[in-house]
Amino acid sequence: MARDLKKLFDKEREEQTFKMKREHEARFLARLEESLPQEREQTSLWNTWRVAASVILLVGVGIFAYVQINTTEDVPITVVDTEKSKEDDKGFSFGDLSPDLKKVENYYVANINMELSQLEISEANKELVDSFMERLAELNSEYQNLNAELNELGPNDQTIGALIENLQLRLQLLQKLKKKLNQLKSSKNEQITKNSI
Repeated sequence: MARDLKKLFDKEREEQTFKMKREHEARFLARLEESLPQEREQTSLWNTWRVAASVILLVGVGIFAYVQINTTEDVPITVVDTEKSKEDDKGFSFGDLSPDLKKVENYYVANINMELSQLEISEANKELVDSFMERLAELNSEYQNLNAELNELGPNDQTIGALIENLQLRLQLLQKLKKKLNQLKSSKNEQITKNSI
């Protein structure tokens, strides 16, 4: 019974002939044409929505970046600098009197600089920050004058007390500014939530 299957199938195919119904191919092509254009329209509509969403996303990101760049303008910030420059070698500073006074000065200067670095400055609070920065600049100028007085007259309790008080005032001023900025921010948030309700 070892017959060749290929020959068997070829023989059977020759004996049976299958015929398609009349105009079967034309009906098939007509149905194919009816279904394909609808899919193409849906696909093109979907592509249009994807392109529009991409454009909106890019425009939104661009506007956000533009606003961020423009709100972080250069705002003058006064940083306390207690390091002696080469030109200031003619005298000594408050911190040079004793290690304890150096620790006190370093403590206040570090806290003042930390408070300055944590300020969030925007267009809405720029005037408030500027007014506080002007007062801080005045206190910094007074501190320089007190240091000059310390060099001229020598160390005394009044000058040392005034220098410490000046550092305390600057730190308190910055903490007060930070508190006002937080109040301003929270009042804006409350106003936004009231408007959204």
